[in-house]
Amino acid sequence: MDAYNDLNDFDLMSLIKKDDHDAYREIYYRYTAVLYTHAYTRLQNREEAKDVVQDVFSYLWSKRSTLDFQTNISGYLYTSLRNKILNIIAHKKIEINYSGSLQAFLDQNEADTDHLTRTNQLRAIIEHEVVNMPSKMREIFEMSRKKHLSHREIAQELGISEKTVKKQINNALKILRMKLGIANYLFFLFFFYKS
Repeated sequence: MDAYNDLNDFDLMSLIKKDDHDAYREIYYRYTAVLYTHAYTRLQNREEAKDVVQDVFSYLWSKRSTLDFQTNISGYLYTSLRNKILNIIAHKKIEINYSGSLQAFLDQNEADTDHLTRTNQLRAIIEHEVVNMPSKMREIFEMSRKKHLSHREIAQELGISEKTVKKQINNALKILRMKLGIANYLFFLFFFYKS
């Protein structure tokens, strides 16, 4: 097992695709604590947080041969966890707000559509603001947000310092905070941006 500690995530994923249980175990140990912390922060329930993290890793193993990683494994795991948490939260809201009401159940489709519309509108506003950022700031911000690259990875890829990367991302976030207002900005941070 110690030999696996020195492997990077891409090498481990290659081994996992070949049914290597030890490589899978290494990925699990490498990321389970940080994913659990994130899940618990959002759900405020230890058992739900444990369950959702287990679901993420179970899915990773069950789909290991077909998954194609366009980004790093941490970005994939984070996105998978976030989607599962959003499903749990949406399910809880339905139970709390509409339990026992047939009419409310029928109205849920309309509520989902309204939420989706508002989310899409906010996404369009964000994309518009990102497109209008200075080109270097936009490039760095999109590498962080869309590719889920760390400050170090971005710095290495672009041949600049981590300090420059951090400053550009902070400036991009300041622009969005001013343009979106505090409520929409907080919504953006939770749903669209991995810091």
